[in-house]
Amino acid sequence: MSSTPQPANKGLLPTAAAFAIWGLFPLYFYALRQVSAVQIIAHRLLWSCLFVLLWIAIRGELSTLRATLANRSIVWRLALSATLITVNWLVYVWGVMNGHVLETSLGYFIGPLVNVLLGVVFLSERLTAAQWTAVALAAAGVAYLTLMAGRLPWIALALAFSFATYGLIRKVVKVESLPGLATETLILGPISALYLLWCESVGTGALGHLGPGVDALLIGTGPITAVTLFLYAFGTRLLPYSTVGLLQFIAPTLQFACGVFVLHEPLARSHAVGFAFIWTALLLYAVEGLRLSRKSQASTV
Repeated sequence: MSSTPQPANKGLLPTAAAFAIWGLFPLYFYALRQVSAVQIIAHRLLWSCLFVLLWIAIRGELSTLRATLANRSIVWRLALSATLITVNWLVYVWGVMNGHVLETSLGYFIGPLVNVLLGVVFLSERLTAAQWTAVALAAAGVAYLTLMAGRLPWIALALAFSFATYGLIRKVVKVESLPGLATETLILGPISALYLLWCESVGTGALGHLGPGVDALLIGTGPITAVTLFLYAFGTRLLPYSTVGLLQFIAPTLQFACGVFVLHEPLARSHAVGFAFIWTALLLYAVEGLRLSRKSQASTV
């Protein structure tokens, strides 16, 4: 029997690592709370762009990037994915910096079930009764949180739908991980640079004005973002979309732990009940996913 790992196995570790890094991001961005969320995202886009271009140049893959940029269909789709991930980042950073880490984690708990719905709508996937029940339970949890809070949990919903749609686009666009990431950052990097120059001209720029620690964290958003997105894009192309949904639980679990145990956000009873609905839905979805996976494996033996 060959010991060579199958493509799906090769995608497991990088995808899990990406979600683990994202799960610890609340601590990173909380340390930058002196800086506005928009300015953080601008730095994140700019430094990601520069880091990825350097990475591609070192690997000698600039020709691949040029070929990607020459394909208008791919560029337009990556422009959409770049916009979606930027919206996701902005909402996420704003939520962390304004004491809504638990709601951001809720968004990423809901995300796998949004993946399921997108799979039904765009990939013609069919759901079992158990999977539909999981989606209904998650919807009930969101409805309960809305009722108790008196407002729609817009942070959670914006994060769930923007990231799930981003993942769907990156899965179906036929482009390698690194050139795709470079194209995304090239689309928005110059706009970010102009915005940061404007901030500097009006005296609101953060880089070079709030100490070396803040400078290092702002510049560090580039490498850490680029490496994590590369791991995610590389891994998810080798995994079934349902497996990606299961691994996605890693990030919100760590975010939730950061919010409660490190940043000491209060966990109200309404939060606990709403999260209980969501967690029950995810557990049901995970058990059903494992059952279907084992059934599929058995049928191929």
